[in-house]
Amino acid sequence: MIRTLMFTTAMALAVPAAAQEAAPPAQDAAPQSTTPAAASNSAGNPATAVASIVDSEFPAYDANSDGQLDQGEFSRWMVALKDQEMKATGSSLPPEQVTAWANGAFTTADKDKSSSISKPELISYLSGGAA
Repeated sequence: MIRTLMFTTAMALAVPAAAQEAAPPAQDAAPQSTTPAAASNSAGNPATAVASIVDSEFPAYDANSDGQLDQGEFSRWMVALKDQEMKATGSSLPPEQVTAWANGAFTTADKDKSSSISKPELISYLSGGAA
């Protein structure tokens, strides 16, 4: 379900950016951070859209700036995503179940069993192995 939420979020972000490609820029509009080419690529490939989100959000969760997510950093991100998912679906889980889910997600995402999650591992996990 979290992967579906990531895909939906990625597509929701990519579609308006792609639509802006055809619209003339407003005179007072601020520059967009997403280039038309990147938006087009993201719209056509969900794994690319997930990679774009991971690239932009990763630094916010990589608290020690080592380029990897330890279990605590990863769990904070996954709990935030799970909270978004539960709000979107109107569901709820007790906190201990969310924590258990995040711990299982960490184990699954850590393909090389290094006790940390790299960007490529996270992208692969969130895109269902399509990356």
